[in-house]
Amino acid sequence: MYRTKTNGELRLENAGEVVTLAGWVQRTRKMGGMTFVDLRDRYGITQIVFNNDVDAELCERANKLGREYVIQVKGTVAERSSKNPKMATGDIEIIASELNVLSPSLTPPFTIEDNTDGGDDLRMKYRYLDLRRSCVRKNLELRHQMAILIRNYLDSKNFIEVETPILIGSTPEGARDFVVPSRMNPGQFYALPQSPQTLKQLLMVAGFDRYFQIAKCFRDEDLRADRQPEFTQIDCEMSFVDQDDVLEIFEEMARMLFKKIRNVDLPEKLQQMTWAEAMRRFGSDKPDLRFGMEFVELMDVMKKGKFSVFDDAAYIGGICVPGCASYTRKQLDQLTDFVKRPQVGAKGLVYVKYNADGTVKSSVDKFYSKEDLAELKTKMGANDGDLVLILSGDNANKTRVQLCSLRLEMGDRLGLRDKNVFKCLWIIDFPLFEWSDEEQRLMATHHPFTMPNPDDIPLLDEHPERVRAKAYDFVCNGIEVGGGSLRIHDTNLQDKMFKILGFTEERAQAQFGFLMNAFKYGAPPHAGLAFGFDRFVSILAGLDSIRDCIAFPKNNSGRDVMLDAPGTLEPKQLEELCLKIDEDRVKGETEQQ
Repeated sequence: MYRTKTNGELRLENAGEVVTLAGWVQRTRKMGGMTFVDLRDRYGITQIVFNNDVDAELCERANKLGREYVIQVKGTVAERSSKNPKMATGDIEIIASELNVLSPSLTPPFTIEDNTDGGDDLRMKYRYLDLRRSCVRKNLELRHQMAILIRNYLDSKNFIEVETPILIGSTPEGARDFVVPSRMNPGQFYALPQSPQTLKQLLMVAGFDRYFQIAKCFRDEDLRADRQPEFTQIDCEMSFVDQDDVLEIFEEMARMLFKKIRNVDLPEKLQQMTWAEAMRRFGSDKPDLRFGMEFVELMDVMKKGKFSVFDDAAYIGGICVPGCASYTRKQLDQLTDFVKRPQVGAKGLVYVKYNADGTVKSSVDKFYSKEDLAELKTKMGANDGDLVLILSGDNANKTRVQLCSLRLEMGDRLGLRDKNVFKCLWIIDFPLFEWSDEEQRLMATHHPFTMPNPDDIPLLDEHPERVRAKAYDFVCNGIEVGGGSLRIHDTNLQDKMFKILGFTEERAQAQFGFLMNAFKYGAPPHAGLAFGFDRFVSILAGLDSIRDCIAFPKNNSGRDVMLDAPGTLEPKQLEELCLKIDEDRVKGETEQQ
């Protein structure tokens, strides 16, 4: 055997035992005639002692060990004279009697420590080394633990795990598909699934009643901290259920995970907030409820024919930032620059400082009287010492979204977004459709199979933009962790949805004919939900990016810098696939990037 114990399990009660350990050299230290080696594996670190007075040849060999050498050591467990309370094995050490170098190592390009000196790109290039760091490994161990808990929970609720295909047909409604050319079907392509949506609905038609899958999904979209081109969903579907049934099942699952993983008790019943209310109060369909600063609409207070910017606005809204009237002009200018960034898109920022001494200072002093600003103070619920920040615009929801960015920025600046505090809720009653400026038509807010609210079905013909969806999102700390909806199972209603979305009968049949045909053979009422597994893990691990809980993630350009992918194909491969590269266009796109 290479080892009889791991590097994390030996304790004082093992003193006197002869053991064999194996692992990586974390560090070596020489003190007088002694050499100390910290030996690491997945389970922990154990200190190994080589004594020059006892075995000079063995100690000399230990002195030649480098960082990350893989070694095997035999020795006797002894009590440490200088204990280390920070280590689980800090009460003991191994008095070495044998040493075997299993594999030498080059000097790693960064230190294999929790606080490493390696930058993101370097660590991603050598990800197999980065994964040796205990802080990174713990994220993957947490991911594993959550997957086991989820599987066991869903199994206890009669869900069946079913794998669905990775190579499917393209359904370009939504994000861009990743496509795969078929050698055996020249000129034709598979797509990688954005989700198992239609397939899990077919499983309901097939009578499986309750399905789940921890499924790989793929979307060719611009990346950010919580997006990857390939990601993992906890994908679920249920038959003969309504919205409350789905929310109850998965609220219970979330409650179990928070308790088991973080020992946090979620409320017995999570808050439900409509999409319209969330937008009105927070400018977001994923509001962060860890802090206040709710929006206050100010049309009646500030639209008085005195300030043209406000007088011409379709929406004026403000937030009250407690205790920040002391902000300097430089700080306020920084906030103005923040809201003017292209990512936010506001034209400017109005501030009012209600100073602790009772005086008032505002960027619109020359337009509004003291009485006007006193009325604003009352409307905002502001106190002396508070700062009021106001945005306006000609599109109400767009301005609310801008104000949301400002609210979150202030939450970050004031340290109000504590990663150890969890505020979860359901957002319900989403709009069924949203207008796409790019497509110049209505698009499905979620997907074309979402059930309209039965109360709003009469509006489909004349006012589809006012129809609410029987859809729901699970939100935690300002992050959409999961979402789903009731599905349409009536073919006539589904046909109407396709027409509103601009599908011709031929196109609908070509893309979704298999599902529509299946519905003709008796489809049960069904509904589903998918959690973003990567996001869920990152929240419970307290991470800023989902990349840190994925074994081999892509960077912000969608590249795997370790594997150097994506890459080019050999001419023979392109020929087999009946593909030809437009070199001029590739060159142009590369130059633009």
